[in-house]
Amino acid sequence: MWCPIKRKDMIQFSSETLQFIREHRTDNVRDLALRASRYPGIDMQAAAEQIAGWQVARKKLPGWAQTEGIVYPKHLSMEQCSSEITARYKASLVRGYAFTDLTGGFGVDFVCMARNFREADYVERQEALCEQAVHNFPLLGLEDVRVHCADAVDYLKAMEPVDCLFLDPARRDSHGGKTVKIADCEPDVSALEPLLLEKGKRVMVKLSPMLDIFSALRELKHVREVHVVAVNNECKELLIMLEKGTEACSDPVVCCEQAVDNFLSEPFRFTYPEEKKADCPLAVSVEEYLYEPGASLMKAGPFRLLAERYGLRKLHPDSHLYTSGRLVDFPGRRFRVTGVSGFGKKELKAFLHGVDKANLTVRNFPAAVADLRKRLKLREGGDVYLFATTLGNNEKVIVKGMKA
Repeated sequence: MWCPIKRKDMIQFSSETLQFIREHRTDNVRDLALRASRYPGIDMQAAAEQIAGWQVARKKLPGWAQTEGIVYPKHLSMEQCSSEITARYKASLVRGYAFTDLTGGFGVDFVCMARNFREADYVERQEALCEQAVHNFPLLGLEDVRVHCADAVDYLKAMEPVDCLFLDPARRDSHGGKTVKIADCEPDVSALEPLLLEKGKRVMVKLSPMLDIFSALRELKHVREVHVVAVNNECKELLIMLEKGTEACSDPVVCCEQAVDNFLSEPFRFTYPEEKKADCPLAVSVEEYLYEPGASLMKAGPFRLLAERYGLRKLHPDSHLYTSGRLVDFPGRRFRVTGVSGFGKKELKAFLHGVDKANLTVRNFPAAVADLRKRLKLREGGDVYLFATTLGNNEKVIVKGMKA
């Protein structure tokens, strides 16, 4: 492995501290810190940092947590790094001869993606993260990669062209607050787009999942694909694929990934012109089954296509809930409907008789979940699911169901 960091400068722990980390990795870190005086031979600050890192990795990076000897960074880097499952999804999208990650960070994305290339370069301006990369990459099976402690833009200007570039711009401002807009991130991908496409045949950019997709399409001129990645029904990442020869007038393919735990699914693919043309019948009433799109689909918005492709009827143009008389496969949650009620006082009281807690969702409804829960006097949780929504005739109803 080539790197600008000498091995003697690598982070090292005493044998006593290493043993302490192994023996106490499941303990409460705060409790350990309070008892530091009991362990005079232990570097407690370093031990606590490694134990906290391993505890995050156990869920977020299971493969890393199972690898003995991994050195973890400070909490912020662990918080910001990709999960192993989202890194695997990125890796499924790219392969070739040469790859460069311009914003290496803890290296989770780099490790997964580099395996699909003959040559791979990791670039990171924080020396501590570079030191950890040099230590960790061989443990994870990456021997022949290069680590560069450098600024992303400076490196980009000087580098030779590669098959694929990856960057995850910092989404925090100078005061440490989170930012969403592309131009406010560092580096600014919209300003660098021409240079990025000079140096990479394909460029993958990780953006905030809070960013509006159409805003990204307006700011970036050569978008080939948009990937929205959800894990356990929580939208985690928005990925933009830039490619030479793709003009602003072309229609990018949008892919919605609905990962569950550590397993990827088959993404739902579409284009916005397809969505606009899709046939989307409205339901006359709520039928036997109710469907709620997964988080990545709610973000991307193929609402008409969902009805067309799965043979469903939409409750209302703006409700984003669907119904059918028979159960069908669907990229989201499915429920067997057990009842539908209006909001008349007596009707609602009879409808909710015996229900003291429920999972409550509102879709196209003039009240927030918290306000409605208070009005209905329901605790959160249980096996009952309630959807307050609006039907095609603008009638306000509440649908009760169980998971199908």
